[in-house]
Amino acid sequence: MLAFLFSLLFVLFLEPGFIKKLQSIGVKGQPIRDDGPKRHETKQGTPTMGGLVIVAGVALATLLLSDLTIRFVWLALFVLVGYAAIGFVDDWRKVYYQNTKGLSGRAKLRWQFGIALIAGLFLHASNFPMTLTVPFLKDVVLQLPLFVFLIFVMLVVVGASNAVNLTDGLDGLAIGPIMTVAATYAIFAYLSGSTKIAAYLTIPAVEGVSELSIMLAAIVGGGLGFLWYNSYPAEVFMGDVGALSMGGLLGLSAVLVKQELLLIVAGGIFVVEALSVIIQVYSFKLTGKRVFKMAPIHHHFELKGWAEPKIIVRFWIISLGLALVCLTTLKLR
Repeated sequence: MLAFLFSLLFVLFLEPGFIKKLQSIGVKGQPIRDDGPKRHETKQGTPTMGGLVIVAGVALATLLLSDLTIRFVWLALFVLVGYAAIGFVDDWRKVYYQNTKGLSGRAKLRWQFGIALIAGLFLHASNFPMTLTVPFLKDVVLQLPLFVFLIFVMLVVVGASNAVNLTDGLDGLAIGPIMTVAATYAIFAYLSGSTKIAAYLTIPAVEGVSELSIMLAAIVGGGLGFLWYNSYPAEVFMGDVGALSMGGLLGLSAVLVKQELLLIVAGGIFVVEALSVIIQVYSFKLTGKRVFKMAPIHHHFELKGWAEPKIIVRFWIISLGLALVCLTTLKLR
């Protein structure tokens, strides 16, 4: 709760100053895609990289309130800061050159996979269990070979990071599901860190992982503070610095609490957004036709005439429902 409150107040009070600082040094703001919905043209120049304040608040809350002797804390900070650095370079190139290209996709993926690989190797060196649990099934645990485990960790972390980034296309759309997923995994982390509770609930017990709940609670608090300025119409955008870093941390959290497959459900909004892009691209390449009016799917609903706030709130509602479904797996086995 202290991490939640600290991060909430940190972002609430520092975000306005960050926005003014960006404007004072001549940062022009977010460039808008030419092929996007026409209503987005009014958002041209809106300050971006606001997620940097969330990352700073989460990192500071973690350093102040966590047990720094726990290796998972440093690993989570490494992924958070590493992915934030990738996102910052991407955002800065966009605002400096005033185009939407930023860092090349290949360069971004190379760095993302590199950081995730280091995380996987660190876990292996720490004798972390290389197993895969299946939601809703009590005794199904798969032992993964090292190579498969490393590939799996990279796919979960990088996939979550990019899926969150794709979702960040409307005012406040991404931060809502980020908070619900973070809260869900904060509960799992707290329970998995207790041997007795984990044994009672028949979930994997991971010593020390409960410290992760502090960082995840800080994400919920920081996200709530950011939503004050990011809600429609947004005064600031999160940017890749926030989306990539928090998405990567959520992916790592799923790995650390041994609930990787559950992330597909908890982060259902992110999964659908990513799948809509994949389907759109391959459909057009193979048939020359588009399945959606525009991808990611939130733009499809925009072009169908849905008001932006309606899309955002409905996606939040779905995300909250999916989070509750995930929590039912604690007893429904």
